Amino acid sequence: MHRSDPESLTSPRSSAWPIAAVCAANVFLATGPVFVRLADTGPVAAAFWRIMLAAPVLFGAAFLLRERPVAAARGLWGVLAVAGIAFALDLGSWHIGILRTTLANSTLFGNSATLIYPIYGFIVARAWPTRTQGAALALAAVGGGMLLGRSAELSPQNLVGDLFCMLAGLLYAFYFILMARVRQAMPPASALALSTLASAAPLLALALLLGERVIPGDWTPLILVALFSQLIGQGLLIYAIGHLPPLIVGLALLIQPVVSATIGWVWFGERLAAADMAGAVLIAVALVLVRRPERPAKVPLASHPTNPRSVA
Repeated sequence: MHRSDPESLTSPRSSAWPIAAVCAANVFLATGPVFVRLADTGPVAAAFWRIMLAAPVLFGAAFLLRERPVAAARGLWGVLAVAGIAFALDLGSWHIGILRTTLANSTLFGNSATLIYPIYGFIVARAWPTRTQGAALALAAVGGGMLLGRSAELSPQNLVGDLFCMLAGLLYAFYFILMARVRQAMPPASALALSTLASAAPLLALALLLGERVIPGDWTPLILVALFSQLIGQGLLIYAIGHLPPLIVGLALLIQPVVSATIGWVWFGERLAAADMAGAVLIAVALVLVRRPERPAKVPLASHPTNPRSVA
C-alpha cells in the first residue's frame, strides 16, 4: 500500500531515499530500448536473454528473503503460466516496436498499461471513471492519435512500430491483472521470479519461430539491459512504490520519455517535431492524472486497481 500520510510526504528523512530511488529507476528503465537496438540478436531473442540473465538473480533474492517460491505457488501454476506467456508476448512485441519507431514513442506507448489497467478496474467495479480519470483517458487518446499520425507521415514502419508498442501495453495490462491474483497468495520476490521464468520458454520459441539470431556475438548489450532494466530499474521502482503515493510515482514516470527522447536525438538523430512534443505532453499529463488520488467523497465509491508501468 502506498504511504500517503502527510508526514511521509514532508519529512525529508522518510521521503528523500524513495524519491531518489524512483527517479533513478526511471532513468535506468529509459535506457532499455537503447540496448535492444545495440544487441546483435533479434529483438525477441534480446527479450529472452533479458529474462534468462535476470531470473537467477531474482530467485537468489527470493531465497535470501527466506521465501519458498515453489511451495508458495501451489494452486497457482496455471495462472503463473498464462502470466508468463502474456509477459513474453508483451516484451516480444515491445522489443519489435523499439526497432521500428522512435525511442520516445516506444517508451510512451509501452507505458500505456498505466491507462489501460484502470479501465479494467472500472469494468470490475462497474463504476464510471471520475472526472479526472475521464480527462486523463481523453488526453491520452488525443495525444496517442497525434503521435500515430506523425509516425504515419514519417513512414509506415514507424506506424507499425507504434502499434507493436501499443500492443505491448495491452499485454502488460493483462499480465498485471493475472499477477494481482498471484500476489494475493505469494510474496513479491517469489511471484516476480516465477512469472519471469515462465516467460523464458515462450520468448525462445517465438524467437526461433521468427528465425531470429539467438546466440549473440557481443553479450554486453544483453547483460546491460538485464542489469539496468530488469534488476536495477525494476528493483528501485518496487522499493519506491512502497513508500510514495501514486502521484509522485506518476510524475517520476515522465523522466522516462524525456531520457529516451534525449538519447534518441543525440545517438540516433531522432528529432521531435512540434506535433510529436504536443502528443507526448498530452500522454505524459494523462499518465500523471490517472495516478492522482481523488479527494474522499461523501458517498464511498468502488475503488479500482492502478499500477505504475515499468519497461519490461
